[in-house]
Amino acid sequence: MEASARILALVKLANVGLILIWGFAVTFVFVRALPLAEFQSFLLLVAFGNFTISAEFGLTSIIYARLRRHWLGGSEGDIGAFRLEEMGVLFLFLGLIVAGGTIILLVALAAGWIGTAMPLLFILFFLSACLNLPGLLAKRALAAVDGNFLWEALDCGRRVVTIALLLSILAGLDPRLSLALQLLVSLLVIGWAIAHVHHRLGMRPRHWIAFRVGGGHVRTHYLRDIGASAAFTVSDIIAYNAPYFTIALATGDARPMLLFDFFFKMSRSLSMLVRALVEAALPRITRAYHAGDKVRLRQLLGRALGAAMAFALALSALLLGAGDRLFAILFDGRASIDRADLILIVVALLALALLCVSVYVQAALGRFSHLLARSLPFLAGSLLSVPLARLLWPERFDLAFLGLYALTLLLAAALHAVSLRRLVRR
Repeated sequence: MEASARILALVKLANVGLILIWGFAVTFVFVRALPLAEFQSFLLLVAFGNFTISAEFGLTSIIYARLRRHWLGGSEGDIGAFRLEEMGVLFLFLGLIVAGGTIILLVALAAGWIGTAMPLLFILFFLSACLNLPGLLAKRALAAVDGNFLWEALDCGRRVVTIALLLSILAGLDPRLSLALQLLVSLLVIGWAIAHVHHRLGMRPRHWIAFRVGGGHVRTHYLRDIGASAAFTVSDIIAYNAPYFTIALATGDARPMLLFDFFFKMSRSLSMLVRALVEAALPRITRAYHAGDKVRLRQLLGRALGAAMAFALALSALLLGAGDRLFAILFDGRASIDRADLILIVVALLALALLCVSVYVQAALGRFSHLLARSLPFLAGSLLSVPLARLLWPERFDLAFLGLYALTLLLAAALHAVSLRRLVRR
């Protein structure tokens, strides 16, 4: 099953389906369980959680690229080749990110920057979201050593249980207890997965705590990749999440925030579907790239782009046909969405499909400096879209913002199309 791209794609898509159900269930449950003002604060918490998760600065992508090359035998005799001690350094860094984010959240809650009467609920949700950081480490390390199917099976089981616990809130379960149980389940599954990484790589306990050796190797041999990856990740985080905060600063009206949250959920859905397809093809794409087989690489990239566009078109058709009803159900009828909004979201999603394929493939190949250069126009457009919309068309601020954001994604997709064209011709 691991060797079959089709089976691997199917199980990854099944897991993506569960992840999407969980993501929509979070909104579906909490918009009903919380007052509207609390739910708006909750959306800011979700954005901060996304920001924190993304703040691993792409280090797990670097580990994948390096470990994959090592596993395929492409780094033999290389003085800067992958070392097992790197895993311990990365794990320490991820732990520090979680701790730092938790401290920031506690300060924000204490200072009233995130207004809520349920701080424990917010903290538990944040911690459950941050567990995706060690989960990402386990996922990418296992994928690099041909353990994709193992991770997906474990993660599917985790998602089924956490969805059931989430929905049980509507049946009367205390939300804090539900989130605490979700935390426990995730800890058990991710711990089991990391134990498999430990075994498959032939690691010893000392490798996880050899921070001086691992840190020295990281600093000496691939600090440049870390810098480029970190800068690219920060740029990406801000570009995708900044509108949550700029909209909150620009207006107190809930509708623009809910519109962007709807688009964000659609874009996350599409990006996860595209990631599943690309990750299923990555074993073959990375082999073709490192073997210098440009014909095979071009063929595989063409298939990935075609499948990504097929998903984008299917999602677009769903939104144009039933987007208004989905929006009303998701947000419990507290706002409406019109045809113009949906058309702009569709345009943005089509551009996003191409952009995602490019980012996922080139990150797996370790082209972080190139990705950084391509991310800066998207960052600028994202930051400027809200203030420009407020300035140019204040009476239809929400529509103007969506239009500028869609245009930004179109320009970013065009840049990435050029990158992929050059990649297969090198």
